[in-house]
Amino acid sequence: MSDELDNNEEQEITGPDYLGVNDDTSGESIKKVTGMYRDWFLDYASYVILERAVPAIEDGFKPVQRRIMQSMKDLDDGRYNKVANIVGHTMQYHPHGDASIADAMVQIGQKDLLIDTQGNWGNILTGDSAAASRYIEARLSKFALDVVYHPKVTRWQASYDGRRKEPINLPVKFPLLLNQGGEGIAVGLSTKILPHNFLELIDASIKHLQGKKFQIYPDFPTGGIMDVANYNDGLRGGKIRSRARINQLDKNTLIITEIPFGTNTSSLIDTILKANEKGKIKIKKIEDNTAAEVEIQIHLPSGISPDKTIDALYAFTACESSISPLGCVIEDNRPLFVGVSEMLRVSTDRTVELLKSELEIQLGELEEQWHFASLERIFIENRIYRDIEEEETWEGVIAAIDKGLQPHIKHLKRAVTEEDIVRLTEIRIKRISKFDIDKAQQKIDALEDSIAKIKHHLANLIEYAIDYFKRLKKDYGAGKERKTEIRTFDDIEATKVIIRNTKLYVNREEGFVGTSLKRDEYVTDCSDIDDIIVFTEDGVMMVTKVDQKTFVGKGIIHVAVFKKKDKRTIYNMVYRDGARGANYVKRFAVTSTTRDREYDMTNGNKGSKVLYFTANANGEAEVVTIYLRQSGSIKKLKFDLDFADQLVKGRNSKGNIVTKYSIKKIELKEKGLSTLKPRKIWFDDSVQRLNVDERGELLGEFRKEDRLLIVNQKGIVKTVVPDLQLRFDDDMIILEKWDPKKPLSAIYWEGEKELFYVKRFLIEHPDKEETIITEHPNSYLEKIFTDYRPMTQIVFAKKRGQERDENMELNLEEFIAVKGITAMGNQLTKEKVLEINTLEPLPYDPPPAIEPEEMDVVDEEDMASDEEGPEVENNSEANDSNDDNGSKTDEGGQGLLF
Repeated sequence: MSDELDNNEEQEITGPDYLGVNDDTSGESIKKVTGMYRDWFLDYASYVILERAVPAIEDGFKPVQRRIMQSMKDLDDGRYNKVANIVGHTMQYHPHGDASIADAMVQIGQKDLLIDTQGNWGNILTGDSAAASRYIEARLSKFALDVVYHPKVTRWQASYDGRRKEPINLPVKFPLLLNQGGEGIAVGLSTKILPHNFLELIDASIKHLQGKKFQIYPDFPTGGIMDVANYNDGLRGGKIRSRARINQLDKNTLIITEIPFGTNTSSLIDTILKANEKGKIKIKKIEDNTAAEVEIQIHLPSGISPDKTIDALYAFTACESSISPLGCVIEDNRPLFVGVSEMLRVSTDRTVELLKSELEIQLGELEEQWHFASLERIFIENRIYRDIEEEETWEGVIAAIDKGLQPHIKHLKRAVTEEDIVRLTEIRIKRISKFDIDKAQQKIDALEDSIAKIKHHLANLIEYAIDYFKRLKKDYGAGKERKTEIRTFDDIEATKVIIRNTKLYVNREEGFVGTSLKRDEYVTDCSDIDDIIVFTEDGVMMVTKVDQKTFVGKGIIHVAVFKKKDKRTIYNMVYRDGARGANYVKRFAVTSTTRDREYDMTNGNKGSKVLYFTANANGEAEVVTIYLRQSGSIKKLKFDLDFADQLVKGRNSKGNIVTKYSIKKIELKEKGLSTLKPRKIWFDDSVQRLNVDERGELLGEFRKEDRLLIVNQKGIVKTVVPDLQLRFDDDMIILEKWDPKKPLSAIYWEGEKELFYVKRFLIEHPDKEETIITEHPNSYLEKIFTDYRPMTQIVFAKKRGQERDENMELNLEEFIAVKGITAMGNQLTKEKVLEINTLEPLPYDPPPAIEPEEMDVVDEEDMASDEEGPEVENNSEANDSNDDNGSKTDEGGQGLLF
């Protein structure tokens, strides 16, 4: 604080930098006070940063936490103390508010590492607060007593009132800050250090001491799943995504068993209810059964997809949260921004220094013990105590003992001091009379062994530190395994998972679309975040956001919800170029556009008109009949047009000429088949999702009728349509393209009969989920085969006093015929089985698949794709062929067959 704080001198000057007016008998006077607050904010900011909000890198504690830990050590006698008592004792070191001390202590106690708690300390899962501090009790844990304290190596400072000494930093020999995490908001900066796993921190410390690379990631007490791809070592700018663990209990019930870090069940349920109220998800009811473990049951209405609901929960509720770490600590009374890897290195190196200091102190104490034990033996064994019998003064006694010791102290490691001699004079006669030379020598030998051991540790300090960390892991690592699963997340598109919570209407003649036109034509269900695509009869296309009422242009011929990157919807169109021009046919796809921008699907001439238009969700190509107007010498007034003869081009292409004559009408003659090549689908194990982006394992090529076969470890078998929104259980063991004609072979343990059984079956009900093992609780699936002719090896257990039976190779196709899926099957063997191994299947050539002749398969890779984002027009597309037979393609086309 500036010197001007105490300067009360009045000055007769005025100006904007001077405040205050005093009236007295001598007239007006202005008091200068700017100096009183010039540095106050800086002082306050420094105090908040250093003394409140940010932990020290040396021990990982904020000041209030450090004072709590020191107070608990002062009061420690092995018994529990009332938290209120500890709070009061802490205030001897600094007058923090009792509520803030109690809150800080509860936060430490809830992390279940440094404090043994008794009573209601709250629940981090439900957000329930702890009981009042007078009702709950605490004592230091064994871990805290082991790693946090060592008064002889602790540096001390005076408390706020000078009556006590408090530690500057506690000698913590463990990366405590990384294990417990910490956050705080100061003036001008903040910190958010996420908690990490106890065992992984120890392993990383050992790797650092061994000179190896290491990497550490957060681990949250609430469990859940997280994506650490952008963690950035906990530095500013990093981010992790944390998700709740949601599983499907049955077809109408979801269950949340773990929640994201930073949330609790109450706040999580609130966000789910709000999303339901806004219509983004649809649930029937929600139950919170959380006690020691999280259990939130979400009941869904009939017909609601559980997989899409899970995605919607991640997209619209706190079931997924984004956490931005910020590594800021105090080092040498200054804030330091540092990553978690460097924090661990600093902590580990400091642990080594603390261990060295403790060894040096212990060595000094042992050497002192050895020194006095040696002096004591010399003093008693040589009966030097008799030399003081004739001495009458204290000085004479000291001198006599010193003289008597001189011939025997050459082997001592340091000189004999007067203090040593005084200690010898304090030896009692009873002890001298019972002195045993052999025991004294054994004690000296034991001390020498201990000294040698400590010197060995000091000479091999790194190995000693590694052993120290290994001991911590052994003694305190039980039950501290990782709780949060690390996984790569898929990106969830909100428009694909949101519940269609409103209805879309259209007034085709007037050109309006929206959700408020309830008197007009209903189009489809939609959500308030959807985009819609509109085509008008003059060939204009527009994509716009769903709103209550939007004008898009008169003469609407098609309106639908727009799916970005939709590679399967193909538009078939015939249009007249200008008022009297030729008629063209084109097929195109729309994968991305600029919102609210008009695109002309014709050649752009005034008077152009769309004569025929269809939107085909699976790329169907129909056959139409075209009727021409009688004009001049036209002989053929009717002919068929097959859209399958037209290749998909860019949406801006001109198209191919159908006829130069005037068209009277166009009628549908025959519905078309899909002209799309079967879609290749991959399974990405890292995110447990299907994709068409060539990530992961190729499952095969799928048409509309094809399905996926799924089998899990519980013996549940089902087939599903390969929707990219599907989610898969962690215990899934089979995922492949389903062949309805290929039997499945299973070997399972029948719990009641305690024997292995074999069964072969076909899936008779594709839409039904069925269990292929018996319902006995001890039954389990051992092996399942999807090969046509599977082979297996049976290894028998050795019988007592007999040779082991030879392994048996079994052809399952010959062993048992194909039966119903509910059949129990045949016994594999009555002998005790040690293991069952899978062998190479026997060769089998399936009959070739017959492709429908009508299907014209267009290879997707031969087509160009729409670019995402703002669109760039390709002018070359306007110059495609005008050939009547449509044989030439538009190389510049942007359309894609999906």
